[in-house]
Amino acid sequence: MMPFERETMISLVLEEIGRLVVAEDVKPAPGAGEVRVRVAVTGICGSDIHGYTGENGRRFPGQVMGHEASGWIDQIGPDSEEFGLSLNQPVTFNPLVVPLDQAENFRGREQHCPDRYVIGVKASIPAAFATHVIIPSRNIVPLGPDVPVEHGALVEPLAVGVHAVRRVMAEPDTRCLVIGGGPIGQAVVLALKMAGVGQIYVSEVDSARRDLVEQLGARALDPLAEPLTTALDALGGPVGVTFDAVGTDSSVADALSTTTRGGRICLVGMGSPAITLNAFRISTDERSLVGSFTYSGQDFLDAAEYVSRASKEMSLLISREVSPAEADSAFRSLAKGDGTPGKVLVRFNA
Repeated sequence: MMPFERETMISLVLEEIGRLVVAEDVKPAPGAGEVRVRVAVTGICGSDIHGYTGENGRRFPGQVMGHEASGWIDQIGPDSEEFGLSLNQPVTFNPLVVPLDQAENFRGREQHCPDRYVIGVKASIPAAFATHVIIPSRNIVPLGPDVPVEHGALVEPLAVGVHAVRRVMAEPDTRCLVIGGGPIGQAVVLALKMAGVGQIYVSEVDSARRDLVEQLGARALDPLAEPLTTALDALGGPVGVTFDAVGTDSSVADALSTTTRGGRICLVGMGSPAITLNAFRISTDERSLVGSFTYSGQDFLDAAEYVSRASKEMSLLISREVSPAEADSAFRSLAKGDGTPGKVLVRFNA
């Protein structure tokens, strides 16, 4: 009998900070307005890694994490007919959930709802590092029949990039810099391409990630080889828009020094909960520093549409897959900076 046919399921539990264990439990049943998704793969996000190590204080022992996932509808709860969903339909899901009675008021800006929660972040809700997960039917996003199911797990990080670009929407002829070539920086590169931007530079210290972003269509810069300002001077000078996909004192300082006067900086990385700013570089040079967090519902849908037609690029983003039994080791290795250039997926339907 296949694992997904059993009445039990397995999940990865954060038993303690720095340790994931494989646990077995009874499959949950969807309630009204919910569906159960049989998970194919779930991506390991940087925020999951920081939760695993205890760095961000946003994950807790006993929690089942995971918010970048795809799979198939396994069971449909009552009151879900209006969404036109069907059993065994390939899907991903938007993990940002707005209470139903507030959905209309925050339509188009769901990330601003004060009562929102994120599946995979809210500790009391078992999430997608599991063979099965319960999702509100309204948050399900179907995948096309020709989309590799594992690509569905890339929609969520791409949506982060889409939202960041729209926060400081650059005209297609604007020269843009992305600081940090990890998965979020890679998502920003693709989102800039979605927006028609042709001149994209990425600052990244790791050679494998530099190779990857160049395959995605960006010009990679090594900040250890020469200062970013020097490298950009040879390429036309400061850029109009910079995306900081790292979020530390040094990366923000680099963003301020490489963005033209009157330019825009989007802080999308969350490397540090607090940073030190050179206020004069913002005020006297009239640079705008804008924050970006998660995405709107439309951002997520647009990211899903792009994933459906960019199979080659999506395949480039996936560095490797691991089994649930290998997940703890993968988390530990990623936390140490093992040089993985792209996304690591945990495969649950093997």
